[in-house]
Amino acid sequence: MTSVLVIGAGIAGSAVSIALARGGASVDVVEAAPRSSASGSGITLQGNALRALRALEVWDDVRACGYGFDTIGIRAPDADGTVIVEMDDARTGGPDLPAGMGMERPVLAGILHEAAERVGAKIRFDTVANGLAHSETGTSVTFSDGTESHYDLVIGADGVRSWTRRTLGIELETERTGMGIWRLVGPRPASVVRTELYYGGAAFIAGYCPTGEDSLYAYIVEAAQDHTHSTAEERLAVMQNLAAQYHGPWDEIREQLRDSTKINYTWFESHVLEGRWHRGRVVLIGDAAHCCPPTVAQGGAQALEDALVLAEMVLAADAVDDAVLDAFVARRLPRAKQVVEASRQICTWMLESDPHTDVPAVMGRVSALVTEVP
Repeated sequence: MTSVLVIGAGIAGSAVSIALARGGASVDVVEAAPRSSASGSGITLQGNALRALRALEVWDDVRACGYGFDTIGIRAPDADGTVIVEMDDARTGGPDLPAGMGMERPVLAGILHEAAERVGAKIRFDTVANGLAHSETGTSVTFSDGTESHYDLVIGADGVRSWTRRTLGIELETERTGMGIWRLVGPRPASVVRTELYYGGAAFIAGYCPTGEDSLYAYIVEAAQDHTHSTAEERLAVMQNLAAQYHGPWDEIREQLRDSTKINYTWFESHVLEGRWHRGRVVLIGDAAHCCPPTVAQGGAQALEDALVLAEMVLAADAVDDAVLDAFVARRLPRAKQVVEASRQICTWMLESDPHTDVPAVMGRVSALVTEVP
């Protein structure tokens, strides 16, 4: 039996915990946040993400709690929110799965946490790792609750500003792309049955995605602004003003936009760790290793793919060593890097108002790439 510590219980950490524990590994998970504090607004899961969730045997729960769709709409930022294009979306997970699905992030987190515990992973919330000591046989880890344990493998799935990555001494510059995004969750108007995007107008993109029978996730992407010192009510007013510039279903969405606790604002960030993602028997996955702006809606999907590939390779190996971890990175880095670069390319085009953009071609290349099983 392989003993594994997973640092972080987000999408990547929960997924790798499920896959490893189901395969017979002894898995501990530590998560800095309390169990009840799963945060975030919504997430758009493309077909390859749904394929990974099916492989983790949580698809039935995901399907019951999310909202699937097979088409995508493009609307004009005009007085009517005119539909310009309605097209079939690529079924990157296969013909028997929806092209895409919207979910509330806390709901997805709960499904993954419950699945991990059901197959035997032990999750400790409100707990962090605060020390790593390498040896030839693995890694000893000390924790904030005063305990210490030894593991054959430690997986850093602790996000963009990964403590694990910094503790390993891996230098990686996370760059801001120059864009910021307003997000909200709210009631779903009957007219919202798929992802729809408005390009241009008061912002770069205004869009929405249904996340359930009665809920949606909506967002507006603008040039990055510093709202650090804005009050919650001031932030709400900014999003209301932006939303007022868009119509069609946005008119109904805006009418419900009254609760400042339902919105958040973040900047787009990006990085890719070239070379090794591991030091000794500690390896990084998900946003700790590669982070892409959400312009191609692949961040969660790439984290899920990392988790499945790493678990597959670890469970098949006689021992966890450099050869296994190097092979994992060789298998995952090229694909993750292409996704990040595509996401950044779209950001650059929009920021520069480049008249020669070809967003459909970039999206098509990403769809073709992720249709292939990693």
